Amino acid sequence: QVQLVESGGGLVQTGGSLRLSCAASGGTFRDYILSWFRQAPGKEREFVVSIRWIDGFTYYQDSVKGRFTISRDSAKNTLYLQMNNLKPEDTALYYCAARTRYSSSDGRRPEAYNYWGQGTQVTVSS
Repeated sequence: QVQLVESGGGLVQTGGSLRLSCAASGGTFRDYILSWFRQAPGKEREFVVSIRWIDGFTYYQDSVKGRFTISRDSAKNTLYLQMNNLKPEDTALYYCAARTRYSSSDGRRPEAYNYWGQGTQVTVSS
């Protein structure tokens, strides 16, 4: 059973940086795509970025391109999200999620994912 545990959230001022981590266990992650989603109060869960574990192929939501960087450490089975130049609209609960890379589902939709972490809060003050 795949387990995902996020950490690294916090309170930061506009323009600041944070690095989120997602410790993954219980799976052969070369067969997975791992993603970050976020959910602000009163809003739907939103796709942020994904990475295909086996080759590092990435896909970013337009609003975070150039500011956020996803990466993974295969030796540690850990996913990262480096967030720079943070804006108040980035404030949300950030989730790590995993799905098999063999799925034909739209990876930008939460329904495509089988496994989720508990989330880590990111708050950006103006």
